[in-house]
Amino acid sequence: MSTTRPTRTRIAAASLVGTAIEFYDFYIYGTAAALVLNTAFFPKLDELAGTLAAFATFAVAFVARPLGSAIFGHWGDRIGRKSMLVVSLLLMGASTVAIGLLPGYLTIGVAAPVLLVLLRFTQGIGLGGEWGGAALLATEHAPPGKRGLYAMYPQLGPSVGFVAANGFFLVLGGVLTDAQFLAWGWRLPFLASLVLVVIGLYVRLKISETPVFQAAMEERRIARVPLAGLMRHQWRRVLLGAGAMVITYTLFYTATTYCLAYGTATLKIPRTTMLSLTMIGVVFMAVGTAVSSLVSDRVGRRRTLIVGTAVAIGWGLVMFPLMQTAAVPLVGLALAGALALMGLIFGPMGAYLPELFRTEYRYSGASLAYSLGGVLGGALPPLIATQMQASGLPVFYVGVYVSAMAVLSLLCLLALPDTPKTGALETAWEQ
Repeated sequence: MSTTRPTRTRIAAASLVGTAIEFYDFYIYGTAAALVLNTAFFPKLDELAGTLAAFATFAVAFVARPLGSAIFGHWGDRIGRKSMLVVSLLLMGASTVAIGLLPGYLTIGVAAPVLLVLLRFTQGIGLGGEWGGAALLATEHAPPGKRGLYAMYPQLGPSVGFVAANGFFLVLGGVLTDAQFLAWGWRLPFLASLVLVVIGLYVRLKISETPVFQAAMEERRIARVPLAGLMRHQWRRVLLGAGAMVITYTLFYTATTYCLAYGTATLKIPRTTMLSLTMIGVVFMAVGTAVSSLVSDRVGRRRTLIVGTAVAIGWGLVMFPLMQTAAVPLVGLALAGALALMGLIFGPMGAYLPELFRTEYRYSGASLAYSLGGVLGGALPPLIATQMQASGLPVFYVGVYVSAMAVLSLLCLLALPDTPKTGALETAWEQ
């Protein structure tokens, strides 16, 4: 399929559609883990233990993501951004459809949860290569002074993907009985991913390679082993960037995955109500993402991130007192506040993380920082929060945990350098 010179609209579509589809795939698993996977794949366990087991399979993908970042980052820095974006989309989509077709425990026994973990692992590998490539596709095409604007598009992908995923479950909850949903209805969002992947592939195959990478190829500035160069020269930025990302994951997966389970199982709020509140909250997340991305082009990436992270420290202490009221408006406020803050911090990261690294290993560096942050910030919160609940600790301490992660991210941001709002991307990492 031929490529064309990309316009801003085409760049926006190629970076947004892929991340939206990839995160749709990722989020339908998180929703299913909170609602049904415990009974479909772990029926021998009691309700709380089954939920912990389902969240453990959810966490497997976060562990796989750094490996995916290393693999896709290596080849993305060696042969180009575009080809890796196509492969990551195919891998993620195939894994998701396979989960939708996977027989449950009552059909194939212990092989069911084993295969579920393997497919979840390959999902994580694919997503580990997705975000970095999409962010670089946007930032390496962006004109100076507009990197925050261009990087906004892949950052909006999670919001679009989440609304699509939860919207699908919400519709199913309205048209199917509980028995139908538990028996086969939960599989439909996974199978629908096949259609979305075809659309995503069409858009991505029409885009050209980024001019920044093309220039590096022409100037023979391609590292033989990008990861080795990254670890030799900029490993501190990888770790600090990962730490800075922790609070975005913590806010999101606490507000969605854990609070969805807590709201339905403990607070006895109907599943459709919790899904609706979460979707409203994600609209606030999208607004926060767009606003902070644009603001970062005016006041700077690091300053915008520091303000959002500082506010998140306080919100962690407010969030669960609001949740405990079990009043629907206050529960909605708790979720909307957390997700809006997540968006405010997440938005500028699409430009900030790529700006921290040299072209020779930018794909590897940005992807690893992003994915490593997910291990601590995304995999652990649902597990830790559920275990806190199981041990009898007041749910307020889940909020304390959120605030502690915000403190960690703030310290990492303070240790990182600022990057210029204008000027060539190639020199931004030197600041």
